[in-house]
Amino acid sequence: MIIRKATYQDIDALLEIFSYARKQMALDGNPTQWINGYPQREQIEEDIERSISYVMMDASTHGVCGTFVFIIGEDPTYALIEGGEWLNPLPYGTIHRIASNGTHHGIFEKALDWCTNLCANIRIDTHQANQKMIHLIEKAGFQRCGIIYTHNGTKRIAFQRCK
Repeated sequence: MIIRKATYQDIDALLEIFSYARKQMALDGNPTQWINGYPQREQIEEDIERSISYVMMDASTHGVCGTFVFIIGEDPTYALIEGGEWLNPLPYGTIHRIASNGTHHGIFEKALDWCTNLCANIRIDTHQANQKMIHLIEKAGFQRCGIIYTHNGTKRIAFQRCK
């Protein structure tokens, strides 16, 4: 698996991946996490401009099969946490908008390993109905820390892992 920064040439592939992910989440009982076409093209373009968007490519075909956003630094949506607390106040990285096109297994684990090599203190959040993601997060050793609210005010379960 090859991981590199996303470029504008990747936008169509990313839109397809996010469309697939929304359909899969709905089939898995989570139809409300990424609504109204989220993330839209504008969000993807902003992530690319900020150099925080990454693509995962099949090593043999070089086709894009996954994506994620990784931000090292303060995440404004994590400033307030309810019903718990973060494991520590140390500098951290945050994984957002992780998704795949369904052709490769282990996308989350591979992205997490890559991110952990850059920052050992990782935070992530997900919708309470996203049971697949909750399972993957907890299996990877993250601890539930509480509830945070996204930019649009929706609740998310917040997790942290420090290696």
